[in-house]
Amino acid sequence: MTDAVGSAGRDQEAVSKFVESFAAQLVEAGMQRMPARVFAALLSSDEGTMTSAELGEQLRISPAAVSGAVRYLAQTHMVSREREPGSRRERYRVHGDQWYEALTNREAVIKRWEGALREGVASLGADTPAGRRMAETLAFFEFVEGEVAAMMERWRVHREKLFGAP
Repeated sequence: MTDAVGSAGRDQEAVSKFVESFAAQLVEAGMQRMPARVFAALLSSDEGTMTSAELGEQLRISPAAVSGAVRYLAQTHMVSREREPGSRRERYRVHGDQWYEALTNREAVIKRWEGALREGVASLGADTPAGRRMAETLAFFEFVEGEVAAMMERWRVHREKLFGAP
């Protein structure tokens, strides 16, 4: 980096501190360290996109570390990959609705868990202690699924009021 203040008039040291602080919060919540750092860097970039080289330079990490982090973030739908027109180089993008997408994808996982739990209840018997625990877990996930769906609809309305139509 050439100086403490970047081209957009930002204090690069403050940005770096934010990236590391927010990444630490994500790690504490269960995200792997390197994907958390890459996500925080993308989130804090004005364009919301960066190349592997830019991420590596900002975070002082290897291309392999960037690649692994981006693979994880893409699988969880928190970032997307884009090809630069006329180039083989990829840019990685974080979208304004990445949390919505991530939660929506978690909903699909919860649906799969519900199916497995139904099979477990049927296999073990609803009147056994294990079957009752599974039935309660299933009821919890069904409840959460309904609440998340309703919450996501409220979010769509709220987001449109705050930021306009996507």
